[in-house]
Amino acid sequence: MTTLGVYRPGRSFLHRMPTGVKLLGLVLAIVAVSVFVHKPWHLAPPAALLVALYVVARIPVRDALRQLRPALWMLLFIGTFQWIVAGWHRAVVVCGVLIISIGFAAVMGLTTRISDMLDAITRFLAPLRRVGLDPDRIALVFAMTVRCIPLIFEVITKVSEARKARGLGFSLRSFVAPVVVGTLMTADAMGEALAARGADD
Repeated sequence: MTTLGVYRPGRSFLHRMPTGVKLLGLVLAIVAVSVFVHKPWHLAPPAALLVALYVVARIPVRDALRQLRPALWMLLFIGTFQWIVAGWHRAVVVCGVLIISIGFAAVMGLTTRISDMLDAITRFLAPLRRVGLDPDRIALVFAMTVRCIPLIFEVITKVSEARKARGLGFSLRSFVAPVVVGTLMTADAMGEALAARGADD
């Protein structure tokens, strides 16, 4: 199983592209999709670009589709809510923007090591040292955020698979509780690991 956005070694053009360029491209792409997509058919160009990126990165179709699997419950909930409140056009736009944004972030993670992201962010934020801020800590927060997103999705996936294995029907209460507990346990384990490395000083 390929976890959302976990680095996949390779020698493609995207793998070799400077990390700073990829980070800037990711930010611009997500902002552009969020700002300029207003109709369902507006999703076609960014979706085509996303497919092209996966092809260039030589990510197998199965692995590419697995990047969206952990977010299906979230998309189902958001899509249903938007459909009821604002109609199906808005539901398609909102879910489409989320899917494409997740896809862009995932291809960034699949082709970039976390250590390279940390180095790029630290270099970019280096001028902040003059005002007393620590770029290394800011970069660490960013890296932890990036890493926590796939971990949370992984917890959601495990809970969903466990329910299916037991033949249980969907219940919001019985679904949310294990997800919250699993997320808290993951956060606690990460906190202990950071403390052991002196990151809480």
